[in-house]
Amino acid sequence: MRSAPHLFNEDDRLAALAEYDLLSGTDDVNLDEIVRFATRLFDVPIALVSLVERDSQFFKARVGLDVCGTDRAVSFCAHAIAQDDIFVVPDATLDVRFATNPLVTGDPLIRFYAGVPLRAPSGHAIGSFCIIDRRPRNGLGDRERDDLRSLADIVVDRLEMRRLAVAGAIGQSRFENIAATSPDGIICADSEGRITFFNAGCERLFGFRSEQAIGSSLDLIVPERMRGGHGGGLKRVAAGGAPRLVGKTVELEAAHQDGTEFPIELSLSMWKEGGQASFGAIIRDISERRANEERLFKLAHRDSLTDLPNRAVLLSRIADCAKAEEPIAILMIDLDGFKNVNDTLGHTAGDRVLRQVAQRLLQCVRSIDTVARLGGDEFAVVMPGRPDGETVAHEADCMIAAIGAPCVVDGQAVHIGASIGMAFSPKDGLYAEDLLSAADLAMYQAKNEGRNCRRFFAPRLRDAAISRRAFESELRRALERNEFELHYQPQVRISDRRLLGVEALLRWRHPEHGLLTPDRFLPTIENGLLAPEIGNWVMEEACREAVNLRRLMPGLVMGVNLFGAQFRTGSLAQDVRDVLDRAGLPADGLELEITENIALRHDDTMLAPLRSLRAMGVGIAFDDFGTGYASLSVLKRYPLTRLKIDRSFIQDICSDRADAAVVNAMVYLATSLGVDVIAEGVETEAQLDLLRACGCGSVQGFLHGKPMTAAKLYPYMRDRLAMAA
Repeated sequence: MRSAPHLFNEDDRLAALAEYDLLSGTDDVNLDEIVRFATRLFDVPIALVSLVERDSQFFKARVGLDVCGTDRAVSFCAHAIAQDDIFVVPDATLDVRFATNPLVTGDPLIRFYAGVPLRAPSGHAIGSFCIIDRRPRNGLGDRERDDLRSLADIVVDRLEMRRLAVAGAIGQSRFENIAATSPDGIICADSEGRITFFNAGCERLFGFRSEQAIGSSLDLIVPERMRGGHGGGLKRVAAGGAPRLVGKTVELEAAHQDGTEFPIELSLSMWKEGGQASFGAIIRDISERRANEERLFKLAHRDSLTDLPNRAVLLSRIADCAKAEEPIAILMIDLDGFKNVNDTLGHTAGDRVLRQVAQRLLQCVRSIDTVARLGGDEFAVVMPGRPDGETVAHEADCMIAAIGAPCVVDGQAVHIGASIGMAFSPKDGLYAEDLLSAADLAMYQAKNEGRNCRRFFAPRLRDAAISRRAFESELRRALERNEFELHYQPQVRISDRRLLGVEALLRWRHPEHGLLTPDRFLPTIENGLLAPEIGNWVMEEACREAVNLRRLMPGLVMGVNLFGAQFRTGSLAQDVRDVLDRAGLPADGLELEITENIALRHDDTMLAPLRSLRAMGVGIAFDDFGTGYASLSVLKRYPLTRLKIDRSFIQDICSDRADAAVVNAMVYLATSLGVDVIAEGVETEAQLDLLRACGCGSVQGFLHGKPMTAAKLYPYMRDRLAMAA
């Protein structure tokens, strides 16, 4: 651990700190609201205003800590005051200065720190305004830095009023000496309310020259509608009356020479010299501070894009209703087709659409309802006093219709939809997170059932989600414990029954349920977070095995199925290239299979990596062709080398003329485009003969072999080679 060194001008710095008289406990500077606001704004558990003394630090305001200060040797803020700007420690455990610091290794377990030096007008840093997290962070973004500086400026403003108030209590001569160099406006008046001193700061604030002001009434700087009361008040206090403003800091409206009004902060002091009462006021223009406060308040409570309330406000409204035991409805709204807007028209157009959606939602609700944007294309609505589903369903339909109306962006009509989930308190939960979770599950149900519709929450949805999470955990353990294995199904050329390749098929050898086929677990993988990782494992394993198989049968091609999530990584082409290099498999020894449904969902993200892979020599097969909704143009746009006819068209090909006609058309179409054809699910010689007559080149199915382990595949291949010989 490295303690912060004392500064070379430490005595001057401590003298500047002493001018504030903040350590005596007699001041009225309240900074608690600022540190509380900082914890909400930056989502941190701890925020402090620390004053750094010679051997210790004292917390003038704090949230999240029980202690009032610490030894300077362990102080992060002692490091911050030596900086010109914000001092940031992303992870204290990885910083040699702090890794063994007791505030890091023990309570409060500091990991992240960011502190702004608090500087007196003399330039000396008297302490810091800081935020602390028990989690490491990736530093602070530019906007977060600006927000932290703005809050620190507000702290400095309030401390400066205290410093000048302390000076004013000493007497007019000392008061005027300090006033001469202060950037703030400082004004003195006698008991009649006549101005006796008007410093350069006041000249800048109010536009009057000192010689114009001195001798004039204080009404000179008071808005016309508020004049007349100040002189009488000063006379009353001078005569011994109870002071209402002396010793306090208040915010008032003031008037410039040109008549414009602006907000000021004023701290009034009184002293007696020669038996006469005199008054001094320290005045600061707080226009910028108020603007910063309003901006920060808005940032903490409003969505910057749509100006709707944000998640924090939404949670607060739900909590208020729960406290009042008022029934509420929660609606979660997710836009359908919004990603396509961003992808095709750009994010600026997407932002305009989101603003239009926000306004349309507001038109569908009552004034007492809360419409919030949670982020991205997700919105939520809180409807107090809505215990029944029928009324809420009608309002949800109104929202779907409103959002579904065309949005015009740059002269173009944009069409989107909305999926809405609905939950009710107290029926579906009492607490905000439970209700939002319930509405979220109902919303995903709406998406799964066709989109652009609304669904009510039902307990079975949560049960299914819990089961799905448990199953995903099992899949994670299966990957870690090597419970997955590959089986291989032969692919045979019709003309001479020669083995051309094999398709790698995923199986799960479950410790309790035995060998599971893909229909038991693939949907969960495809919709979960493990798809890219499991997909890469399949490719690695299949390519490694292909190298061994090609020693026995050169030219054999390994078919591998891709998950849609592997395209979303953005690195598919490079991932495949790396796998081929590690395995030592030539590119033409691999064929990647994609389904129609994957192509439809990831159309824009698929073309570039597939074209790159095809240029390397990797084969691209279109699996389950005819079962989805892809247009024939896909066959022309995609760099396909093979078309796989789905088994559903093969099983009745001998008895169903329609199936036979469809297969014949598929083969003709593919052949015309220069694409090979393979039929799946071939189980009989009669099916094989019909496919031969249609011109189909190769087949895959039980007729030539069921999916088998690698251990069984090698004898199978040797038998095929012996037959061919």
